Amino acid sequence: MREFSFSENWWQFVVVAIVCYFVGCFNFAVLISKIKGNNITKMGSGNPGTMNMSREFGLKIGLLTFFCDALKGGIPALIGYFVYRNYIFTGTGIAVSDFIRYFCGLFVVIGHIFPVTMKFKGGKGIASTLGLFWVSLSCENLWLLLISFAWLLCVVLFISLTEWGSLGSLLGVSTFSTIQLVIFFFRYANEPLSACLIWVYILIFIINLLTWCAHHKNLARLFSGEEHRTSLKKLALKRKRKKEKTL
Repeated sequence: MREFSFSENWWQFVVVAIVCYFVGCFNFAVLISKIKGNNITKMGSGNPGTMNMSREFGLKIGLLTFFCDALKGGIPALIGYFVYRNYIFTGTGIAVSDFIRYFCGLFVVIGHIFPVTMKFKGGKGIASTLGLFWVSLSCENLWLLLISFAWLLCVVLFISLTEWGSLGSLLGVSTFSTIQLVIFFFRYANEPLSACLIWVYILIFIINLLTWCAHHKNLARLFSGEEHRTSLKKLALKRKRKKEKTL
């Protein structure tokens, strides 16, 4: 492992932050809806994300949007991991790759929620955040790929049974975060108070805070009993009926 001096290489993080922010600004929901001759920001709830795309265009298009946004969150983190995986911060045993993954992810999520290309009114960042955690947990330990996928299935099952899409998504993000924090806690048990490690924890916390804050209206409606239900079964049937009508 080679040492990485932050004081000498801080400019790399500035470049990474800018690139990842603009990656986050690219909204697949808007692109896909325009390909279909519409504008998702003027349909349904107006949110350019998976749930609104599913309600307006069907479950398959919603899943395509989710997959694309998840890749948007995961691929920059994966690239960051491979570029910096042989480095540790100077004077510590903290891997730079453990920091850079979530640094990349944070700015992708910021770009998704507050895109300059859409007057700072973007999506809610759930798909990108889930993609970020899935890739970040799996890039070092491939066996975690299956565990992460199993948890994603649990999230889908929770949403399917309760019809609370926003709550299920947020619980998924929080659980992924907890798993990663536990792994880091045991990995760096010999230096739990390292400033570099604390910054990794802060990054993960901020990512969670952003996604939860982006859903503040959903949470308010949920606690007041007015939250819109998201029935995956109804979404699939709704699209099927639309096709039958056009035949």
